[in-house]
Amino acid sequence: MNNEPLYPVIRLYKGKDEAVRRFHPWIFSGAIEQGPEGLQAGDTVTVTDHAGHILGTGFCESESIAVKMLCFENRKIDEWFFLDKLKNALEVRRTLGLLDNPHTNCFRLVHSEGDGLAGLIIDVYHHTAVVQAQTEGMALHLKEIVRALKLLPDLGLQAIYNKSAEAMQRMGKEDAVADGYLFGNALGEPVLENDSMFRVDWEQGQKTGFFLDQRDNRELVRQLAKGKRVLNAFGYTGGFSVTALKGGAQRVVTVDASRKAMDAAETNLELNGYSKEANPCLVADMKAYINEVEPGSFDMIILDPPAFAKRHHDRHRALQGYRFLNAEAIRKIAPGGLLFTFSCSQAVDKATFQGIVTAAAIEAGRHVRILYQLSQPADHPINIFHPEGAYLKGLVLLVE
Repeated sequence: MNNEPLYPVIRLYKGKDEAVRRFHPWIFSGAIEQGPEGLQAGDTVTVTDHAGHILGTGFCESESIAVKMLCFENRKIDEWFFLDKLKNALEVRRTLGLLDNPHTNCFRLVHSEGDGLAGLIIDVYHHTAVVQAQTEGMALHLKEIVRALKLLPDLGLQAIYNKSAEAMQRMGKEDAVADGYLFGNALGEPVLENDSMFRVDWEQGQKTGFFLDQRDNRELVRQLAKGKRVLNAFGYTGGFSVTALKGGAQRVVTVDASRKAMDAAETNLELNGYSKEANPCLVADMKAYINEVEPGSFDMIILDPPAFAKRHHDRHRALQGYRFLNAEAIRKIAPGGLLFTFSCSQAVDKATFQGIVTAAAIEAGRHVRILYQLSQPADHPINIFHPEGAYLKGLVLLVE
């Protein structure tokens, strides 16, 4: 093994290397004793302990997380590195039965730290891969990532789309590479998830175009929706709405603040043979809408709001938002109703989320039981050394 650093060296303070030795991929700025001047976000670095022993290789960051580790060895970060990582991620999805699945042809191929590629998301929609670099380092290596993707024949990719500009602009990188096709072109075909069809707009939609992390939870909604009047709050493009109807729901109302999202939801309803007139898609502010709901109007309510707390300083405001929405939903749902409630805020952990939902139930004054505790699906794996990767929390509540 090469013991000479391959990249500029960042040396950690004595005693600050313990987390890295336990394979946690984040290094905070306070742990760094010394590094070369002129390093910029996105630069590749070799990380050593206080004595100069190499701990691994990572990308510099621009925020409080100073380095995100890519591997815990002295290794060149090139096309072959990414190919090894992608092959490993692909084999995991093969094990999960997501390749050549006759019922589902969309899945997450790379889930950031969960697949050892901190700052990289790759979602596969049938023959299209959508790549989202969430760090400067990954954005600078898009060409190598694309070359590696094209060397995976089992995917049968006909197009690769870059969806990184928004993430880069949030970091102040206004000159970031523009979104667009890095290989192939738009296919425009609907995708299949658990035998439901969806049109995915990865060019203009949120994230990579569809919330693949709710696949298993949508399937649970399908199993429990028979005969129910359903409210799909923050419904986006109608994923939960379609699956509820496929499970035999009597009627579904979808609500979102975005007209564009509601247009897409109507398209997805019709694509699966459901009437948009009988199952209205309403453009409304959810807080205002749920205030006006008549008690007992719905037997199932799905609360899947956007991340109220993207950072820890937003946490208090986020918790108040979750509490209000859950209290109103618990007040308004019909007796014996099922409430699916979620948080995708990484800054709100599972225990805190359950605590705020408990407070909402106390406020609403109704008896509530937890039937299911939900999380992200297996193609959004959680690195056991990086528990922060468990971002999606969900509860299914029976409200008496």
